[in-house]
Amino acid sequence: MRIGVDVGGTKLEAAILDQGSRIVSRRRIPTPDGDYEAALAAIVNLVTAIEADFGGTHSVGLGIPGTISPVSGRIKNAYNSPFNGHAFDKDLEDRLGRPIRMMNDANCFALSEARDGAAAGADTVFGAIIGTGCGGGIVIDGKPLTGHNAIAGEWGHNPLPWPESGESPGLDCQCGRRGCIETFISGTGLTRQHAAATGRQMTAEEIVAAAESGDTDSEQSLARYETRLARGLAAVINLIDPDVIVLGGGMSNLARLYRTIPEMWSQWIFSDHVETRLLAPEYGDSSGVRGAAWLWPEDEMAGS
Repeated sequence: MRIGVDVGGTKLEAAILDQGSRIVSRRRIPTPDGDYEAALAAIVNLVTAIEADFGGTHSVGLGIPGTISPVSGRIKNAYNSPFNGHAFDKDLEDRLGRPIRMMNDANCFALSEARDGAAAGADTVFGAIIGTGCGGGIVIDGKPLTGHNAIAGEWGHNPLPWPESGESPGLDCQCGRRGCIETFISGTGLTRQHAAATGRQMTAEEIVAAAESGDTDSEQSLARYETRLARGLAAVINLIDPDVIVLGGGMSNLARLYRTIPEMWSQWIFSDHVETRLLAPEYGDSSGVRGAAWLWPEDEMAGS
């Protein structure tokens, strides 16, 4: 059996998978707000509680916001979390008394969907997270790509490609720049862009519901959102040419995207044909913990 932990800015979730990759138990608690030591203790408590239920010691993998810097060994790019700047993996290993595996949560999402989810059997998979933020993970031949600087797949902090009138320089991003893709096509980005265009402060869910009820402003915001998402994903296809793109995060629940985006993106893709498939996730918000658990190969798991 293997344990995966999905470390979010607002919640910590741990799950244990049996040998058939089925989640047989899961626990979820709030992430201690801004308190690194409390967050470490909470993760240790989650792992030990699950192991107490099943007995034995099991492999532990974690999907985290940000990533481990190959230079400092500390977490970088984990905005709005207590983990930035800490040697998170080493500190957790000390407290658990065993090695752990840790990787960006978007990579874990992509790994889960590539292994036996929506993209099973595909050679190259891009997992695009469009939720509170905008992250991305790349899996090639079943293995997540981290990259030399540990930032492979970070499409959300590039500028929106082929900008249209009024899109540049764009809104401020939490990374310190302006006009990042994240500020346009995350769920939070949709909310901010709608407010900028209409003066109406609405959540992404409210905008979608209003559009479905015939609200013109909301429908126009969704139409702008779709062309921006199509341009963002077209740039990804031009770079890595994936077999499959799987969407994750709250905006991935918008069913119309799987029809409209492939209808649009060909005009920006440098090819005479586009066979890349855009798919909804098989495991939804369970993909994070599943992918984290699969960071350990079979022959390196605890107890093997």
